Amino acid sequence: MKPFLLVILAALSGVATHAADNPVKTLEIGASAPDFNLPGVDGKPHRLADYADAEILAILFLCNHCPSAQGAESRVKALVETYRDKGLQLIAISPNDPKSVRLNELGYSLYGDTLEEMKLHAARYEFTFPYLYDGETQATALAYGAVATPHLFLFDRERKLRYTGRLDDSRYGDPATIEKHDAREAIEALLAGKPIAEPVTRAHGCSTKWAEKRHLVEEFNAKFLAKEVTVERIDQAGIAGLRKNASDKYRIINLWATWCGPCLAEMPHLVEIGRQFETRDVELITISTDDPKAIEKVGTLAKRFHAAMPDLVAASVAEEGRRTNNYLFVGSTDSLAEALDPEWQGTLPHTLVVAPGGEILHRFSGEVDPTELREALVGTLGRWYSPE
Repeated sequence: MKPFLLVILAALSGVATHAADNPVKTLEIGASAPDFNLPGVDGKPHRLADYADAEILAILFLCNHCPSAQGAESRVKALVETYRDKGLQLIAISPNDPKSVRLNELGYSLYGDTLEEMKLHAARYEFTFPYLYDGETQATALAYGAVATPHLFLFDRERKLRYTGRLDDSRYGDPATIEKHDAREAIEALLAGKPIAEPVTRAHGCSTKWAEKRHLVEEFNAKFLAKEVTVERIDQAGIAGLRKNASDKYRIINLWATWCGPCLAEMPHLVEIGRQFETRDVELITISTDDPKAIEKVGTLAKRFHAAMPDLVAASVAEEGRRTNNYLFVGSTDSLAEALDPEWQGTLPHTLVVAPGGEILHRFSGEVDPTELREALVGTLGRWYSPE
């Protein structure tokens, strides 16, 4: 991964404070479990008292969008499976305010952090534990002092806190990268009636998205809307260069026209997806097939959809010596197909996902389903960090 991307991702995944003058205080060892009354993905309210029969209660702050949280999901399910019959009850709670999540923080996920999206996420990835939503008030996250996702709290039979911190020492999704199984060791100690060797560890993952940070999302969006949108003419040789893709980015290349209704319908979704995946080395390139003289009209519509380049894309495009991500093709339909995609039948819109080196990974003929495109990108790029 590029150094400048590591810097960005570190910023997105750092441990948060609730507000500059009011840092979050994580629950101390020996404290009682704070009560809660939260809606679950099952459509029912969940309270602390509902789990009074559990010998060990695990409260795990988790969310949909975070690559660290998604990478931990298989370990969470394994933990539940291993210790369910020994008295463990695990409850996952999403602490995030969905409106405080930047669009480019969703590049590892199909879903955001709303309750409705939590239902989709839990069903798709077959959660075997309750999944509750605290994003409306964040009162439970504050009471526990959840600073990250994931962040684990283990309580004994009397609901006294005995362990808090990480699940294990791996930042990645592959269980083979784990060297120390902190949560398992803590649970084994509790079951054996022994003291936990290391009752407090550092939670590592994406910072809790507090509602007080909504203004940062607003500023992020305003900055993007202030960006310039440009269009340049491009010939067959230029198209061939884009398809060859000598960069290390994945390219979403969209063929469209100003007179094409489905093209105009899908363009806002494509722009949003381009922004969403900017931290994953993904670039949206639009190529209009309008008459070469129609560059002003093409530019007007590109500006209306605000098909600008996000910061990371703009930086990489400049490194290539290019100036824009929007083009108007000058040449015949056959020459365009020859340079870009010989399988293209000439219908619009037509969208490709092109890997570094030029391989076409996905084709979408006709109006693209944004969900299918997101699934294709996440399926290709992965839902969590992987060691290089």
